[in-house]
Amino acid sequence: MSESLHYVCPHCHTTNRIAREQLGNSPDCGSCHKPLVTGEPVALDGDSFARHTGRSQLPVVVDFWAPWCGPCRMMAPGFAQAAKTLAGQAQLAKLDTEAYPQASAPFGIRSIPTMVVFKEGKELARISGALPPGEIVRWVQSVI
Repeated sequence: MSESLHYVCPHCHTTNRIAREQLGNSPDCGSCHKPLVTGEPVALDGDSFARHTGRSQLPVVVDFWAPWCGPCRMMAPGFAQAAKTLAGQAQLAKLDTEAYPQASAPFGIRSIPTMVVFKEGKELARISGALPPGEIVRWVQSVI
């Protein structure tokens, strides 16, 4: 029997139940019919942040950033590259701490960029500072 898990759609933020082995077969969302696994970071707002971090059974790596932050902007292309590498293993997402401070405040984000790995609503690990894509991938794989 295959193991199923909850995976939140990066487009419409609906929770889907899919078989784990189907993550590599380009599954579509049952609601909006767009691809569930995109290999791209998901831009989150306050509501979608709660859905992705609280409901997804696949690890969600959130990059807490702000548009005025130079290191955040410098890390963005590498974060996107890491999202491609980690597609199907973890969902990478970005939360603008300036636009959505209420979502980041409970986590005590003191410096940005800070990446936090969540699974089923629980924080597994965090790291601060800009990292190159290979280091992001290594760090995430060491946590999950």
